[in-house]
Amino acid sequence: MTKETTPMTATIDKNLYSHLFPGTLDRAAPCLILADEQTVTYGQAQARVGQYAAALTSLGLKIGDRVTVQAEKSVECLLLYLGVIQAGGTFNPLNTAYTQSELEYFISDARPAVVVCDPKVEDGTRKIAARHGVDHVLSLDALGAGSASNLADTFEATTNIAAVNDDDVAAIIYTSGTTGRSKGAMLTHKNLSSNAHTLHEYWQFVPGDVLLHALPIYHVHGLFVATHCALLNQSPMFFLPKFDLEVVLERLPRSTVMMGVPTFYTRLLKDARFTQQLTSNMRLFISGSAPLLAETHIEFEKRTGRKILERYGMTEAGMVTSNPYDGDRVAGTVGFALPGVKTRIADEAGKILSPGEIGVLEIKGPNVFKGYRNMPEKTAEEFRDDGYFITGDLATMDDEGRVAIVGRGKDLIISGGLNIYPKEIEGEIDDIPGVAEAAVIGVPHPDFGESVVAIVVGREGTNPSEGQIIGNLEGKLARFKLPKRVFFVDELPRNSMGKVQKNVLRQHHKNLFTT
Repeated sequence: MTKETTPMTATIDKNLYSHLFPGTLDRAAPCLILADEQTVTYGQAQARVGQYAAALTSLGLKIGDRVTVQAEKSVECLLLYLGVIQAGGTFNPLNTAYTQSELEYFISDARPAVVVCDPKVEDGTRKIAARHGVDHVLSLDALGAGSASNLADTFEATTNIAAVNDDDVAAIIYTSGTTGRSKGAMLTHKNLSSNAHTLHEYWQFVPGDVLLHALPIYHVHGLFVATHCALLNQSPMFFLPKFDLEVVLERLPRSTVMMGVPTFYTRLLKDARFTQQLTSNMRLFISGSAPLLAETHIEFEKRTGRKILERYGMTEAGMVTSNPYDGDRVAGTVGFALPGVKTRIADEAGKILSPGEIGVLEIKGPNVFKGYRNMPEKTAEEFRDDGYFITGDLATMDDEGRVAIVGRGKDLIISGGLNIYPKEIEGEIDDIPGVAEAAVIGVPHPDFGESVVAIVVGREGTNPSEGQIIGNLEGKLARFKLPKRVFFVDELPRNSMGKVQKNVLRQHHKNLFTT
């Protein structure tokens, strides 16, 4: 089944910067409001961005040159990103948790013209940069201080906007690399600007909106989706360094939109102060980057009277689908293809499947990336001949085109030659009294190839047993889907965006049945 929607009507210029800082900019309007209530206006932000663009140009940055940044979230870091875009460079943000050893790979692959790092690791980063011919290493700390901001201070703001083409690369975002070497997804100016306009219109941003921004900015969700929507709308952002429950609860009554990962919402629901009255000014809560439990969806609506809007995206394409702003937001689904995006479900050979069948989600649209840096063969493998990108996510699509994600292709369990989809089992376990959440993995088995194992987090004050979990599943699932073992943990391992790291669980239990 294939689903296509009509694109939004926004005119798409070439340099992303022109969209985010248009000629009609209200320079006096608040842009960034910090945790201490200090405010940066749109005019101040634009001027600072111009200083960074001038500073980078002085270092010899040319269109397409990479600027690799591994720095904590700060106003200066965000404005540095926009300065790179204005100057025509390619922004390459890195997770701040990466080690120096991991940084070596990213610098060797990106071959940046400039590296910006935290002052605490500047000496080590300079050594790595020198080994790979990088001439310029600057620093930026969590408060926005460092040689990068000092350099920008010495320049007048430039108003020059680099003349780029639609397919010039604006950003390189490295994938997590859980199945091998991290891949650098090259996102063009057109990819980012088209997606930003679509989301701004689809989620119905209006004058007066205020965004609560507590996401990291080395990731598509926080750097592009949240920030671009607010800038396009010329909205103020409560720009928080991280999710701090106390600060978020204080800012919610003054906000209208919040974008978060599921853990944001589960933490809010655990606090009795999070009430319908507290959220009375909010018009939209959006969740992404990891699956939202249906239970969280339902509890959130009961508590606030509002439904979380769940959507689906990925590094290689930004946002792909979304539950509707107006219309049913169905728990456990990620909605419909965004305007201008085509989605279909296919088997491994590329055969298009019928509604309701489980297969791999494939997508096509102006938001889909240019390819993986330095990996032409891998890029070619991930695209069909007709231009569809193979996401690797297992999904179903109903007759109306509504998509539900079943799991990652790499998470598929094949036991005794039979396909087992972890999300189906996880859903049943989540419904068992005393269970907070579960992760189901496949581990090597000498007879079956793989065997099903469940990792369960119990609710506070309860202590279900392995026998109770398996007993509750009997009769609800075919026997070949039943976990052979159940283990209990206090919490599941997650990455910085809240996704359960099943690769970590598989590694931990890899010898369970083979030794």
